[in-house]
Amino acid sequence: MKKNLLFRKYLLYDILAALLVWVAFVIFRKTINDIRIFDSIHVLIPNYDYVGSLLLFPFYCIFVHYLSGIYLNSHKKDRISLILSTLVSSAIISLSVFFVLKLGDVTVSHEYFYISLLVLFTLLFWFTFILRNIVFSQIQRNYISKKWTLNTLIIGTGENALRIADDIEKHSSQNTIVGFVSIDQKARIPSSKILGNLSQIDSIIEKNEIVETIVALDDDANEKELFRIINLLYQFNIEIQFTPRLFEILIGSAKIVKLGISPLVSITKPSMPDWQASIKRLVDIVVSVVSLTVLSPVILYYSIRIKADSHGPVFYWQERIGQYGIPFKILKFRTMFCGSENGTPQLSSANDDRITKLGRMLRKYRIDEIPQFWNVLKGDMSLVGPRPERRFYIHQIMEDAPYYCLLYKIRPGLTSWGPIKIGYADTVEKMTERLNYDIIYMENMSLMTDLKILMYTFEIIFKGKGI
Repeated sequence: MKKNLLFRKYLLYDILAALLVWVAFVIFRKTINDIRIFDSIHVLIPNYDYVGSLLLFPFYCIFVHYLSGIYLNSHKKDRISLILSTLVSSAIISLSVFFVLKLGDVTVSHEYFYISLLVLFTLLFWFTFILRNIVFSQIQRNYISKKWTLNTLIIGTGENALRIADDIEKHSSQNTIVGFVSIDQKARIPSSKILGNLSQIDSIIEKNEIVETIVALDDDANEKELFRIINLLYQFNIEIQFTPRLFEILIGSAKIVKLGISPLVSITKPSMPDWQASIKRLVDIVVSVVSLTVLSPVILYYSIRIKADSHGPVFYWQERIGQYGIPFKILKFRTMFCGSENGTPQLSSANDDRITKLGRMLRKYRIDEIPQFWNVLKGDMSLVGPRPERRFYIHQIMEDAPYYCLLYKIRPGLTSWGPIKIGYADTVEKMTERLNYDIIYMENMSLMTDLKILMYTFEIIFKGKGI
């Protein structure tokens, strides 16, 4: 199964549907109003030409469809979500074409106006849904025939692992259990189905083309063992789930993915709905482009100031750990003297004498983080998300908080609930405390939450409480 191929198919069919809808709607308008399409080309919008609208309409439709989240995880969409997504996006497109673009002639009666709106919505919904349903039906046939399958690996060999495997084999047409990985527990799985142990996990995942893993420990396993395994799996680009304990069930983290299958907690599935995740990424891109453009004089000014203030480069690149545990280079204005760490990571504090005089001011108002809009634009980070840490400190944090790996689920950010509540973390203890707030944010992610966090962040910046 190729996810990119599915994305391209949905995209192509949505463009085709938009073109067919626009042509059909023009024909409808011509039939009612006897509009001359090729002579006086004022078909849908006063002073708006037919060819231009024919090219613009599909792009606008794709933009709205993207915001609906239909193109994210398209291989896992069910028919209900397909119908709802198509219904909502069709309604938004139809209403905006009529009211935002002021479609229609001023002399047209209200009755005809609403009939035209209904016709456009109906055409858009049915053309889009029918073509999408062709792709969806093909996906379902491929899963049922096992032409496509989600190769699934179960970590564990006890009673819990046996029950999960039995549920999946009976009730899931998408997943295929390729085998089990043994850990230190009493085995209930035949030895022929055990592919190896955790020390061989790299070769097992690569050889069997694993796309999903389920950590199924028995009840007597400790929490540290669970998160040790999860942290080990994060280096692979696969979906990770685990069977919940009572705590996860009570707080609502355990979800029933398919009827008949025991509830599972997904570590890699985003907490936000797909449509909010799409809008969040769009906002990241737009704000980053605008910020880098508008603040370019500020960036130039402080680049000159930093160069004149102390010896060394203007910008400072540092490796941080991002989404899925993948390292990336974070970009900041340099605020310390060169050679301040000498290869050994050291936490900084407000009174750190390694910080330059200008650097202290840059940190106070978070000006040193302006270049990180480049990381946001690239997709390494988001505007709102847990602050990324260095691997050196992550290992220390995980000694007390092994659940740190849960943060790998989402992109790190410029700001989040943790930095707002704790402030600048100059000790590992503060990092751990900040982690707990970031976990709360992750479980309550929404566009409204992001907006509130950004407002609090602006307050911190204006009051000079960056450090």
